[in-house]
Amino acid sequence: MTAPPYRAFLRPLSPDGTAKRLPSYPLSDHQELFIGRDPSCEISLDPNQYLVVSRRHAVIRPFSLVANGLPSWEICDLNSINGTYINGWDLRGCHQLRPGDRIELGQNGPQFIFEYQFSTPLLSRRKPSKITTGLFKEPNPNSVTFTQLFPLASTGRDLTQKAFFIPAILTVVFVVLMFAAVGEPVVFNLLLAAYLTGATSYFIYQLCGKPKPWWVLLGCAVCTSLILISPLLPLFIIVFRDILPGSLPNEGEMISFMSLLIHMFFGAGLMEELLKAIPILGAYLLGTILRSPWRERVGVWEPLDGILLGTASAVGFTLLETLGQYVPDIIDTVSFPTSQVSGQLMGLQLLIPRLLGSVAGHIAYSGYFGYFIGLSVLKPSHVLQILTTGYLCASALHALWNATGFVSGLLLGLVGILSYAFLAAAILKARVLSPTRSQNFATRLSKD
Repeated sequence: MTAPPYRAFLRPLSPDGTAKRLPSYPLSDHQELFIGRDPSCEISLDPNQYLVVSRRHAVIRPFSLVANGLPSWEICDLNSINGTYINGWDLRGCHQLRPGDRIELGQNGPQFIFEYQFSTPLLSRRKPSKITTGLFKEPNPNSVTFTQLFPLASTGRDLTQKAFFIPAILTVVFVVLMFAAVGEPVVFNLLLAAYLTGATSYFIYQLCGKPKPWWVLLGCAVCTSLILISPLLPLFIIVFRDILPGSLPNEGEMISFMSLLIHMFFGAGLMEELLKAIPILGAYLLGTILRSPWRERVGVWEPLDGILLGTASAVGFTLLETLGQYVPDIIDTVSFPTSQVSGQLMGLQLLIPRLLGSVAGHIAYSGYFGYFIGLSVLKPSHVLQILTTGYLCASALHALWNATGFVSGLLLGLVGILSYAFLAAAILKARVLSPTRSQNFATRLSKD
């Protein structure tokens, strides 16, 4: 019997989402093909690199002969721990494969594409062996597939996870809302502030690479905002600015840079960094009394958790401070001698750089201190040394930023770059130290 001119392949995708220069795995029309970390699998994956993959994760087997006599295949999940996904959908049982189907082993795990090729002899009827580069001829690179012509047919969950689809949707929503708010400066400023702080927070979130529920981060930001309008803030002011040498200089008062730095260290650095750390410490305590998986989602168990919650706390602080104090003050000051329109314009000009600059300001200090809070959880025997170092360093950076703002814009920029460098270094170190490193999306396919 002559075999039909037909061949099917399982083509692996590289970490950047392409199949370029990678060997394909041909499928037999009568033998099963197992995928997993077990060396006995026909597609045996590196057990050290792909921790989300089970030992025998899934199997691809001939399904039946269709009407034209050509074979078809199905993939079945073998009760794997992290599941199998077809075009972004969780596989329950088995699925008949179609050209262009994208297979993913576990969330953010290795991916393959199922492909057909015609006008090629069918595989010999024997059990496939391990596939190595160059052992089989690649399909015709000049052919055009359905999914190449219509990419949306096979991208599936990649749209939301790898194409920044959700951030793009949110951007469109905010643009529409801001168009609707033209002429309403208070609403417009609120929408713009929410978008800018959300963008800076998302930037840090992507750098950290560890999933944390959005409602936990939002709750942390709200807690910090509530603290600022609670009776706790006046108590902090009494302690750090009245009892300790943290009183801020009056407008026009002449003071040396060193004296200004000391005042800012106590009155801004120590006071505000401790205030912003309260929700992080609260999340840690709450996590200790919850049961899994809520304790891992809410609590602080490693430096990445501390950085993410510290960033969220800083967002709440920056929003309330900017919208509740700085913008209204400059609007009132400018509007009095000139006009309300001039005041609103000056308020908008202050709003944008303050919120965008928060990544080198409040976010940098709080995220850096959050790293030390999370590190103290990993190293409980050194908790006092770790927390003291983090608290003093974050407060010193904060004070230096505030003090140099009275001296030179150039020095202010250099301090901002230094602050972000501290935060970025902490994030990189936290990714290395993370107990969940293999599941974190920023480091899922690479080793530091």
